[in-house]
Amino acid sequence: MAIPVIDFSKLNGEERAKTLAQIATCCEEWGFFQLVNHGIPVELLEKVKRVSSECFKKEREENFNKSTAVKLLDDVEKNKSNGSKVENVDWEDVFLLTDYNEWPSNIPQFRDIMKEYRSELKNLAKQVMEVMDENLGLPKGYINKAFNNGEEGSKNAFFGTKVSHYPPCPHPEMVNGLRAHTDAGGVILLFQDDQVEGLQILKDGEWIDVQPIQNAIVINTGDQIEVLSNGKYKSVWHRVMAKENGTRRSIASFYNPSLKATIAPAPQLISQNKDEKNNQVEFDYPAFVFGDYMNVYTEQKFLPKEPRFQAVRAM
Repeated sequence: MAIPVIDFSKLNGEERAKTLAQIATCCEEWGFFQLVNHGIPVELLEKVKRVSSECFKKEREENFNKSTAVKLLDDVEKNKSNGSKVENVDWEDVFLLTDYNEWPSNIPQFRDIMKEYRSELKNLAKQVMEVMDENLGLPKGYINKAFNNGEEGSKNAFFGTKVSHYPPCPHPEMVNGLRAHTDAGGVILLFQDDQVEGLQILKDGEWIDVQPIQNAIVINTGDQIEVLSNGKYKSVWHRVMAKENGTRRSIASFYNPSLKATIAPAPQLISQNKDEKNNQVEFDYPAFVFGDYMNVYTEQKFLPKEPRFQAVRAM
């Protein structure tokens, strides 16, 4: 079983309706899909690969080798018994790029290249959200407007880019690359390594590899899309497996609501929840402020998502 692959360029041609239907199926049944022919220049993607790998090798790798994860794995390996495993830590080096924080400064062109890349990804995220709008029967721009606290054309929504590397692990069976979770936010766009695999999603009770495809962008839906769609689209559990060989690069960009945005099921989708007697059926998702949700998520990221929705309902 393989993650669906969508040719995004076909939205602009005779196969638009078919491609829209394919994306709808991906959102409803998978929560993950891969985009090819997405319009981001290959030359830019190659530059992103280069500077991110240089950044890890020159600025990050040495510190990772002294990290808590390495020390804990060493301790567990020395005192190992059958089934021993490092808990509550990930075999991951990670840093965040936003419009407001400090970026790595010692890699030539890193800032310029990643700034251009983030701009391209942000535009792609908006295109993907408009496709979701259309497939859900919502007005064009509905999801983006909701993420911007109901303000059309504003820039309140958060866009962050998480640059991760998963170095070779001497005992991959003893530690997680990244523990299983769903993503808190909206639309996630991942530029993953095309040589070293490791990302898996949970589909019908089975963990499935997200196959590396050169220069594809992996899309997944976060918890807030699940709420806005009133459960039609689901956020999906995923994880990263530690690997013995190769350093896996993973660059995930998150188009999330503003912390002040109120997130709730779209009214157009609530009205669909009626029984055979046309009585309104109570929906499962509350209205809440995204910042409140993030406060809960920070404490419960690696736990089931349903209690998070219950917690913000009670606020």
